[in-house]
Amino acid sequence: MDSFGIDALDQLLNNLMKLPGIGRKTAQRLAVFILKSGSEYTSRLSASINDVKQQIRFCSQCFNISEEELCRICSDSRRDRSRLCVVEDIVDIMAVESSHEYNGLYHVTGGVISPLQGIMPDDLHIKDLAARVENNGIKEILLALNPSTEGEATMIYIAKMLNDKDVRLTRIASGVPMGSHLEFLDSATIGRAISARQDL
Repeated sequence: MDSFGIDALDQLLNNLMKLPGIGRKTAQRLAVFILKSGSEYTSRLSASINDVKQQIRFCSQCFNISEEELCRICSDSRRDRSRLCVVEDIVDIMAVESSHEYNGLYHVTGGVISPLQGIMPDDLHIKDLAARVENNGIKEILLALNPSTEGEATMIYIAKMLNDKDVRLTRIASGVPMGSHLEFLDSATIGRAISARQDL
């Protein structure tokens, strides 16, 4: 059965399938669960989705998620402000933080360079990275982009862009297999990769 044959339920099914990692069968199970749930739960679920859209913004400095202008990491005076860990997405910050091996600041690029998908450097937060290095006394940049062809190309682009800056460029070491994503790795693997980072 591809659809329920009921417009409201089919619309919910189609919207659920737009979520990453949610296929048709999972979307069907979720739609039926929501249908069977009490109105109190569905009201809370709807309200929490609206709250996320209305109350959460992107940090003006690193592009992490935040309720204020600066995120909790950029606002934390205990962090090492001379180090930046460059990641592709906000979920990668959570993955690196879970390793407990890094105590610097972050910079979220918002993706990787991918000409085939129409994503160019100007579509990402890469120029903002150069400005932070120029103006904030950054001494080390740890490149922790996902190890894909596009991730590699983006790291090379960043390295060339910062070639004339007095900053140490490192990348996470082996332990993160090619083609994998940080959000799916265990914290011990990420921790080892950060501890054994290499100069680029």
